[in-house]
Amino acid sequence: MSNKVFAKGLAAALAASVALVPLMASAGELVIESWRNDDIDIWNDQIIPAFNKEYPEIKVTFSPTPPTDYNALINAKFAGGTAGDLITCRPFDASLELYKQGNLAPLDDIAGMDNFSDVAKSAWQTDDGSVTFCLPMASVIHGFIYNKEAFEAAGVEVPKTRAEFYAALDKIKEEGSYIPMAMGTADQWEAATMGFQNIGPNYWKGEEGRKALIDGSQKFTDKPYVDTFAELASWASYLPDGYEAISYPDAQNLFSLGRAAVYPAGSWDISLFNSQAEFEFGAFPPPPAEGSDTCYISDHTDIALGLNAKSPNAAEAKVFLEWMTGSEFASLYSNALPGFFSLSNHKVEITDPVANEFVSWRQKCESTIRNSYQILSRGTPNLENELWNISAQVINGTVTPEEAGKAAESGLAKWYAPHQ
Repeated sequence: MSNKVFAKGLAAALAASVALVPLMASAGELVIESWRNDDIDIWNDQIIPAFNKEYPEIKVTFSPTPPTDYNALINAKFAGGTAGDLITCRPFDASLELYKQGNLAPLDDIAGMDNFSDVAKSAWQTDDGSVTFCLPMASVIHGFIYNKEAFEAAGVEVPKTRAEFYAALDKIKEEGSYIPMAMGTADQWEAATMGFQNIGPNYWKGEEGRKALIDGSQKFTDKPYVDTFAELASWASYLPDGYEAISYPDAQNLFSLGRAAVYPAGSWDISLFNSQAEFEFGAFPPPPAEGSDTCYISDHTDIALGLNAKSPNAAEAKVFLEWMTGSEFASLYSNALPGFFSLSNHKVEITDPVANEFVSWRQKCESTIRNSYQILSRGTPNLENELWNISAQVINGTVTPEEAGKAAESGLAKWYAPHQ
């Protein structure tokens, strides 16, 4: 079908029904679907203008949806034929399912795809790696953000080992001016994401352990996982009073208001603290055990962009995707959104000092991703959601580390053959 014929049909359809979504894929205009509604100004003021300097004839509209509604809405739009041309992709199974349904086009022929490593592309490939269906954009890194004034007040240095970390927390607690660590368990997910998945890779040795869970050669009842839960349980004595009722935004506020010394973090928190904190803060990676010769970080593949397989503007969309493979986009995105790090192989100079600290860990530590994301959350119960609940219960003291390991393993064994 030609663009002119499509445009006439679309105009007739719009005249017949006001119920159609206004920003559906239409001839002559690229619409980007995304859950990153916080980024609308960055796309409109920086990224799209930079693209249009080179391709002024291609109009691009960034059309975000609230994050909690995104998955359901994008599925509904695909079902109704109203999805945009370019689809922001979550990692692994949610996007893989969209590809299997025929909603996302293969992108292996995009010029510049070789600017991304196999690890970078793995979150948006078929299980056998034969097809890549989204263009990798950015990862986020886990670690700890700390209040430099609080460390100075307690007379502690940035910890390099696990023992130094807890000695510092003990000293901060004893000094009494600051809450040692700002986190709660009310929302559960942060207990797993900034807790279990943050400190755990140093126990299960990153990719070695993650892949061993997938092939079944390791179980959650094994020592690395029980030991991770045991360390997580120790956090309770450093958290704010009533932490069981403290939500994720509550914990962010405690830190940004200068009331806490340490914040278990994802690098995505940097922008918020840049805008709200009136003190200098820094970051350090999850400290490994004394004498460890390797440190591990969660450098999690987080966001990518795919092509609607039924887009009437596929040629223009591919031009945009190819532009995204270049160094200009990598630099723009990484600096406009401190804490979101380009997955391309381009050397990017990051201007934000804390973001630069986070990304520097790639040079000295081994990178891995959250161990619940690839394959292991496809069944029921969903491992990712199970780990939220289990991790929160461990910190709350309602289950022991050993019971936590058994609960995670039992859930996985209910549907995943390698663990049966």
